[in-house]
This record gives sequence, structure tokens and C-alpha cells, in this order.
Amino acid sequence: MIYLQNEQLRTNLSLGRTVEQWLGYKQEDHYIVLRWISIEKESSDEYSVAYIESFDEGSEDFLDIYEFSTLDPDEPLGIVTTFSTIDEAISFSLDQYGAKMDSFVSAGMIQEEYRTYLNEKN
Repeated sequence: MIYLQNEQLRTNLSLGRTVEQWLGYKQEDHYIVLRWISIEKESSDEYSVAYIESFDEGSEDFLDIYEFSTLDPDEPLGIVTTFSTIDEAISFSLDQYGAKMDSFVSAGMIQEEYRTYLNEKN
């Protein structure tokens, strides 16, 4: 997996490119919850952090984590918090959700993180 370096992370966000991070999973009684975050630049030049929890509905043949049902149907885009600066959004991600500075990936690569999770699980 190619993780973004600090400067790449900030550049991507400045240019309006979304970044994501796999936060792992949690086992519930009868199902698995997948967890990840997404940070993106809004049209208002603010930065939003979305925390997403979804059911593990995938397989090696179906990796499109974006299509999985979210745990809270009232929050289909996750819990979204908006910030004025990149630094505030990143700091919030680290403090609130336990994200790691060296584990962000470009948008779309979260599916590769999911594939890694499936391989380790099997």
C-alpha cells in the first residue's frame, strides 16, 4: 500500500483531492463493522472529516466498500464534521478517531485496504 507522506497529504487536500484512512473493524455479536474516515475539501474552502461505519458485506469479488450498507441509515455519508483548515481536520482525525498521520491514502485506495483486511482475515 502506498501511504501519503505528510506533504502529499496536505497537497492533495489543498488541491481538492479526497484522502481516506482505514481504521479497522469491530466484531459485534452477529456482524462485523468496518470503520474508515474520509477528508475532503468542500466548495466553501472548508475541510470535512467523515467517519463511516458500514457492515462488512464484501468479498474478494466485491471490494466496493462505498456500496456497503452504513450502520446508521440516517447517516449514509457518515458523521461529518467541518473545519476551516487542513490542520484542524487532520488533528481532529488523529484525536477523535485514532487515525495515524502516516496511514492516509488517496481516494479509492480504501478498497485496497479492505482487500488487505480480507486477506488477513482468511
